[in-house]
Amino acid sequence: DIDIDFDDEGRDKVLKYVIDKYGQNQVAQIITYGTMAAKSSIRDCARVMELPLAESNNLAKLVPERPGTTLAKAFEEVKELSDIKKGTDKRADVLRKAVILEGSLRNTGTHACGVIITPDDLTKFVPVAKAKDTDMLVTQFDNSVVESAGLLKMDFLGLTTLTIIKTALGNIKKRQGLEIDIDKIPLDDVKTYQLYQRGETIGTFQFESEGMINYLKGLKPDKFEDLIAMNALYRPGPMEYIPNFIARKTGREPIRYDLPEMEEFLKDTYGITVYQEQVMLLSQKLANFSKGDADVLRKAMGKKQIEVLNKMKDKFIAGCKVNGHDERIAEKIWKDWEAFAQYAFNKSHSTCYSLVAYQTAYLKANYPAEYMAAVLTHSQNNLESVTYFIEECRKQNIEVLGPHVNESGVYFEVNAKGEIRFGLGAIKGAGDAAVQAIIEERDAHGAFKDIFDFAKRLSARSVNKKTFECLALSGAFDCFSQYHRRQYIAGKEGDISLTEKVIRYASKLQQETESAQASLFGGSTGTQMPQPKIDPIEPFSEIEKLHFEKEVVGVYISGHPLDNFKFELESFTNTPVTELNDLDSKEGKDCRVAGIVAAVEHRLTKTGKPFGKLAIEDYSGKYEFTLWSEDYLKYKSFLMPGIFLFIEGTVVRKSWGDMSLEFKIKSMDLLNEIGVKRAKGVQLKLNSVNVSPELISQIEKLCAEFNGGCPLYLKIQDDETKINLEMLSRKFRVKPVNEMMMKFKKMREVTMEVVS
Repeated sequence: DIDIDFDDEGRDKVLKYVIDKYGQNQVAQIITYGTMAAKSSIRDCARVMELPLAESNNLAKLVPERPGTTLAKAFEEVKELSDIKKGTDKRADVLRKAVILEGSLRNTGTHACGVIITPDDLTKFVPVAKAKDTDMLVTQFDNSVVESAGLLKMDFLGLTTLTIIKTALGNIKKRQGLEIDIDKIPLDDVKTYQLYQRGETIGTFQFESEGMINYLKGLKPDKFEDLIAMNALYRPGPMEYIPNFIARKTGREPIRYDLPEMEEFLKDTYGITVYQEQVMLLSQKLANFSKGDADVLRKAMGKKQIEVLNKMKDKFIAGCKVNGHDERIAEKIWKDWEAFAQYAFNKSHSTCYSLVAYQTAYLKANYPAEYMAAVLTHSQNNLESVTYFIEECRKQNIEVLGPHVNESGVYFEVNAKGEIRFGLGAIKGAGDAAVQAIIEERDAHGAFKDIFDFAKRLSARSVNKKTFECLALSGAFDCFSQYHRRQYIAGKEGDISLTEKVIRYASKLQQETESAQASLFGGSTGTQMPQPKIDPIEPFSEIEKLHFEKEVVGVYISGHPLDNFKFELESFTNTPVTELNDLDSKEGKDCRVAGIVAAVEHRLTKTGKPFGKLAIEDYSGKYEFTLWSEDYLKYKSFLMPGIFLFIEGTVVRKSWGDMSLEFKIKSMDLLNEIGVKRAKGVQLKLNSVNVSPELISQIEKLCAEFNGGCPLYLKIQDDETKINLEMLSRKFRVKPVNEMMMKFKKMREVTMEVVS
């Protein structure tokens, strides 16, 4: 069983190569068998027994959504379902039949990446069948049987990370003219390890989770072996050893070995057994195991074969005694290995993945714009990921600019200034043919001079009115500064839009050109068609601009609706909304989030009780809250798309059902009111060397402008005497809002903080 990772685009080439090399009669994909789960067995039985669709759906909906739920478990947990089964009507018959059919084979499929290669004709080794959607044969044996039949099974896996690396290398070559061989990059690059030490690994492979980032900041990795070990340790089970690993690496805990002889193989992992290979080598050194015995031990650990391990234990203890080691120490070492067997991981596997991870970190550290453009390109179909990675770019001071008809390619690219530019292919409604036509025309005949030149050069192509409007709303025409976005979709009262005028102008120009070519003399009349008059109208507000960007591209580009609430976000929230997707790490914690309401739903439960759903979006992405019964009635007035909310709650276990974690809302407020409601005071900090009558006058003016009910504190620090003076203002009370914070931020001598 051999697994090989290829980039997404290369996987199909390899499959074709294997078929060409060995022949279609020796290569097959592997069949998969789908079974009837609880819900599908109910629906299938209901259809055959002619139970009305509405009743069938109601029965299926009573089964808990939890994956792996059986009907037996559902009858235990859901009284209503159990009561129906005990009845005598058709619904009861359906449920009883569904129990019989549950788990039966329902359909076949094809293994996503598994391929069998035989030394001769397939039919001599395995029964085969024809499958839908592929010309290849499939085995009638599924994955588990094929492996035990002694055949060569290869998994050709498509790894998107490899495609991202390939794209990033292309971006670097295009912008900087550098040909980088990713397999020859230095494994001791200082910038790369500094990136790991800062925990700036978002967008890289294997090391981007929140937990891993925190461990990296503590570990401060400075060699490749540290990455291999962390990759092996960061999984359920061995994670408990990570704090010791970090403490030993940083010198806060002494490195100990049960026997001095163990240092040779445990030195790189600071005395902690991390890999299967270490156990194999130590068993040979301490107990004279042969390489074959060591491999048997490895397999027994990997497959948790207790009987084999018990036999090997006696052999290990005896071998240790022969070599003069204390039996008690040998017993301790074996006991530690037994615990290790539960998470045994091989170093070779961790090394391969750590190398790919290092390559992505190297590219991010040394070519950040080119690498993040590649990450964004391969996330283009997942808008939440695009939002997340754009925010990461901004944290790294990489500017992400909107589409631009004179600069954008199809995908995300890096311009001459090192800024990432959205691709025209990201614009919904623009159309692939139109995007291709724009790029081909620009590459062939140069940049477009203005919107009329654009229309004139593309009039005969596939750029229609809808394409024009989508390009305009995305900001792709902002380079033609004489017109703003709203003019492309609306005209002055009673007049048509700029888009319609431009299209008509280009069409007439085309007709005149064709007419001149068809005339007797084949020349133009010498007159030039005047461009239509475009009257000025009111432009979009910032919020309207952002709304249309989101509509046609799927994400906010030129800004974010929350930009006007940075004070509230910095002062009162403690959790980005996407972190609520991992409730396990937040259990028992108080979480305060804020964002714009992206979507709402008002619904009824099966028993007719109202409940609601509320999607909140911030810079990190989106999260959906469900409001049941009392919470729904209490906060129903806040369920309005487009408003800005502050939500506080705690992650607790449900007191019903499967006792899973949920976010329990404690309070909900309008975001623009939270400063006034939550702030107990505002403190202005300044250094004594900066205090002057002019500065005090500026501060007084701002405090008067934002007069309110919140106490104002002044803290003056003196570096020379190390004295801090704190005072409460008797003259001013202020209103802590975003505008106030932004104005104080412009004053370099003053730092504003909220007391909450």
